Amino acid sequence: MLRWFIHFLTMITACGLLTVSLDAQTPQKPIDRANFDTTVNPAVDFYRYANGGWMARNPIPADQSVWGSFNELQDHNYAVLREILENAAADKSAPQGSPRQLVGDFYASGMDSAGIEARGTTPLQDEMNRIQAVTDVPTLVSEIAHLHTIGIGVPFSFSSDQDAKKSTDVIAHINQSGLGLPDRDYYMKKDPASVKIRTAYLDHMRKMLVLAGDDSSKAAASAEEILKMETTMARASMTRVERRDPNATYHRMSVSELSHLTPSLAWNSFLAGIGYPDIDVANVGMPGFMKKIDSMLTSVPIDTWKIYLRWHLLNSTANYLSSPFVNEDFRFSGTVLTGVSENRPRWKRVLETVNRSIGDALGQLYVDKAFPPASKARAREMVMNLKTALHDRIQHLEWMSEETKEKALKKLDAFGIKIGYTDKWKDYSSLKITRDSYLANVLAARNYEFNRNMRKIGRPVDRTEWGMTPPTVNAYYNSNRNEIVFPAGILQPPFYDPNADDAVNYGGMGAVIGHEMTHGFDDEGRKFDAEGNLTDWWTPEDAKNFNARAEMVVKQFDGYVAVDTFHVNGKLTLGENIADLGGLKIAYEAFEKSLEGKPRPEKIDGLTPEQRFFLAWAQIWRTNIRPEAQRLRLNIDPHAPGYFRVNGPLSNLKEFREAFNVPDGSPMARPASDEVKIW
Repeated sequence: MLRWFIHFLTMITACGLLTVSLDAQTPQKPIDRANFDTTVNPAVDFYRYANGGWMARNPIPADQSVWGSFNELQDHNYAVLREILENAAADKSAPQGSPRQLVGDFYASGMDSAGIEARGTTPLQDEMNRIQAVTDVPTLVSEIAHLHTIGIGVPFSFSSDQDAKKSTDVIAHINQSGLGLPDRDYYMKKDPASVKIRTAYLDHMRKMLVLAGDDSSKAAASAEEILKMETTMARASMTRVERRDPNATYHRMSVSELSHLTPSLAWNSFLAGIGYPDIDVANVGMPGFMKKIDSMLTSVPIDTWKIYLRWHLLNSTANYLSSPFVNEDFRFSGTVLTGVSENRPRWKRVLETVNRSIGDALGQLYVDKAFPPASKARAREMVMNLKTALHDRIQHLEWMSEETKEKALKKLDAFGIKIGYTDKWKDYSSLKITRDSYLANVLAARNYEFNRNMRKIGRPVDRTEWGMTPPTVNAYYNSNRNEIVFPAGILQPPFYDPNADDAVNYGGMGAVIGHEMTHGFDDEGRKFDAEGNLTDWWTPEDAKNFNARAEMVVKQFDGYVAVDTFHVNGKLTLGENIADLGGLKIAYEAFEKSLEGKPRPEKIDGLTPEQRFFLAWAQIWRTNIRPEAQRLRLNIDPHAPGYFRVNGPLSNLKEFREAFNVPDGSPMARPASDEVKIW
């Protein structure tokens, strides 16, 4: 299970046509007073105090749903990546199968707007014909299997991952899927905003089906049937909060047991259809959902299933077709769901597709240009300092027994650490990428990735593998591998700046590192041991103590109103909120320890080192966000809004209160009875 520092929605939204090289950017002050709003008292609202000036000067671009520090850095990375891709696309002599050939031809195919417009839906015709040829349940199951091989995992997902209770093994994983709206709750909520989105979704499906050749009345009827099917699936789906319990999603079954659970779904036929008939065991994340899918195979007419599959084929490929499909997909996914009025330029959309599809090929070219070995060494040094700080904190916890401490320290000592980029790039020798068809390249890359993942099943876990590409502005903790991972993309200002003072780097990248470390001991991560196995290594009393403290975090964040009357979901965001609080404590302790035996650092711009530490944390969460996007994230994102990721944890820290002389009773000082102390 990957625990990300930020949500993918944040990662992919960036704006602006920057064409400068990496080295040509204007240096920014690590902490710039121009970004403050000094009319705000830091004891009342530290987020606004630290970021109000920046927020006023940085309205959300028309093609974005959110704009913040992550987006600024992503935009910087995009400028570098665009230069790499355009140079590769201009080079038609690159050796076949080389990273330069793969990314250059892929990018060229995506930028061939004239060719894409001329082809229309022709690249999809073979897939449409396959769906049309379905006549009964056996051929339906075969077609579902085929769609999985090209990255369309409906009505359930089928993938590979580690066995949660035997982390040395890779097995098949089956999970709920099959919805066109962002989450199950969108199908059942009765509030006006949710009803409006469902109505817009029906209209969106109708328009897409008309573009694919249906007349309007037939398309409208089909949209109603699709919504009915997806609503049935949504009702059978687990909530996002329920899925946060790894024990609730662990049900290892043999294929024989799986066939007993879902007798109408011929698993031997499905496995043969995906090309892996020898798979003999799988983890079924949601047995109740799979039982409902099984009943629908026989209760829903075959013609309705064909409509459903055809829709999801369109929905999954619209961005790679001609402009009517792209524009309609953006109108719903961009404007209706997130409030964005303009689509991003084609080069950014294609860049993201290349990175998502063959990220290791692009990543090799990126690190050669933008990530020198010295950056990796400096980041590793900081990681080791944070690890020492967390070790000390665990040893001195008052609420934890020596027995549990010993196992916690064993887990911490076993942490894997990955920085910058992989030491073993993916082998793309079997993948053919040409300049002929953008969609064909996308489907070929999906098929390559599907097969690469299926081939892992039954083999030992490859612990060198990464879950993110090098340019990614993000980080993660993987509980099954007990590892923390920091791609090259995030090891840049404002997170890490080699020219900044230590206070800023510890408050930025140091807190990110501490955040990921704490995920190993949050409400989910703590359920996995040093080897990455899902097992209970806590004494009952220690578990009780932890849960009592975690419940205080839930209560704190449940009380925050993010937009209109919509509250933060304290249970959904619990793991991230624990990680933010723990990460800050660990980073602060590591920073203070780094000052031992040295002269006291002078103030910079009138700010003490401690003040700069907390300002560094605040500035990485500065964000302007559209209300539509905020409502979407409150439903699906396990991270609290940036405003509360600053004020929430800081209001629990006496170190923060001392740094800014925050008096008792201030909004930024929680009462002692409510102050949360975990790690």
